[in-house]
Amino acid sequence: MSLLKKLAGETVLYGLSSILPRVLNFVIMTPYFTNGKMSTEEFGVFNDLYSTLAMVSIVVTFRMETAFFRYGKDPAQADRAFTTSSFLVAALTALFLVLSLVFIQPIATGLKYEGQAYLIAIVLGILSFEALSAVPFARLRFANRPLRFLFLKVLNVLFIIGFTLFFLDICPWLEQKPGWAWLQNLHFHGSPESDAFLANLIASGLTCLQLLPQFLRVKWQIDWPLLRQMTLYAWPLVIAGVAGTVNQQIGTPLLKYLSSMSQVGLFNGASKIAVLLNLFTTAFNYAAEPFFFRNADRGDAKAMYGQVAQAFTLVSCLAIGGILLGLDLVVAARFVGPEFTKGFGIVPIMLLANLFLGLFYSFSIWYKLADRTNVGGTLAIIGSLISIGLNVWLIPQIGYYAPAWAALACYAYMAVASYLSGQKHYPIAYPIKRMAWYMGLTAIAYTLSQVVRNFLIKNGIPAQLDQLNLLEKWPILAVNLLLLIALLAALAYIERNLLKRFLKRSK
Repeated sequence: MSLLKKLAGETVLYGLSSILPRVLNFVIMTPYFTNGKMSTEEFGVFNDLYSTLAMVSIVVTFRMETAFFRYGKDPAQADRAFTTSSFLVAALTALFLVLSLVFIQPIATGLKYEGQAYLIAIVLGILSFEALSAVPFARLRFANRPLRFLFLKVLNVLFIIGFTLFFLDICPWLEQKPGWAWLQNLHFHGSPESDAFLANLIASGLTCLQLLPQFLRVKWQIDWPLLRQMTLYAWPLVIAGVAGTVNQQIGTPLLKYLSSMSQVGLFNGASKIAVLLNLFTTAFNYAAEPFFFRNADRGDAKAMYGQVAQAFTLVSCLAIGGILLGLDLVVAARFVGPEFTKGFGIVPIMLLANLFLGLFYSFSIWYKLADRTNVGGTLAIIGSLISIGLNVWLIPQIGYYAPAWAALACYAYMAVASYLSGQKHYPIAYPIKRMAWYMGLTAIAYTLSQVVRNFLIKNGIPAQLDQLNLLEKWPILAVNLLLLIALLAALAYIERNLLKRFLKRSK
């Protein structure tokens, strides 16, 4: 139990730092961008290029973060593992940057940004800084220094927000005053997405400078045999990482090519609601991966892994229930602009997809511990084929709903396949039946909410999701509150023994 508490504490700390940018994008930047600052098309451009950046960054970093966890756990070679992995990332970054700048015009045309090569150049700069920061951040995680990790990530977020507001609001205001016209040379005009990328570029550069002391404190030595071992270990993870990122991001560029940039904006605007669960999933993965490696030699490790998966499912179902039963409040608070709320039908699908993604993270630990990383690559590639195939087939028919259904099918397959293969090669006793109860009760609560909502609308009682006046739609709010209380009570009853032990210890 103490180890689970430690993992929970690290999940909170790493969650705050690793996914805080997404939290702030939802709480601050998403309302800021979607309530008049950007159109659906401009918001589509903003998210499309970030999706491309996410897919490419896996190749450039070559999953040296995980390779460092694997080979840096021996204190005798921790520094060599750090410098060797950092060297490879720096070399790949330099090579990719040079080649991309040489062919930047064809790249821009291929990505449907002809005449906007400057956007590609800015994104390349962001990619370079973030790649160089990857292994130093991994070292902070492995050294169990979440507070330092948190500080640097929060600082990066504050830089992004500060420079975005400076370029989009402060500069235009000051430029109207005598003597301040020179500010026009510092940013883009009439292109809010370009200014947003520029703000991220500056923030990433400043964060990279903050990590520079890590490179200066060690004796630099490139261990070529170790580099070969790390590369052989990491390349299946690179394939799995690329495939996994494709699974997460491919819907955005495919919408761009097969539909329109406005559809891209609608999909990503609605998907920001599902980020509330995705951020927890990401935090769990950040904390769990080094946690699993550090405790792999314990006699009770397998039992602990089962408890971790159960706890993740319980907390995720609570989060899903709270989000779905509270969507009316999200709409009324204008967390996403009115122009984007028409896409909220994909929210339940994306939430369930993210739950299966988190289960995949938990079930997949077996092949990392057993050095069978090729299994992860195989599962992720098949998942990518499912995702790409469904998107290509469904986008012309159902538009932005297609990436949501494709993500759900992909992650459900990967979670189930990882579980079944793990039971064959590295059996862990996961409490599947209890986890299924959590998911089933959450689904029942949401289904009842939708039945009541449709009944109220049919009888002329305001209950539409895009109805902003909360006083007029109090019946559905009351029903959702009662359903949420009932869900909490049902889950508490299922885990009554655990709850009794917790309450007894807290006295």
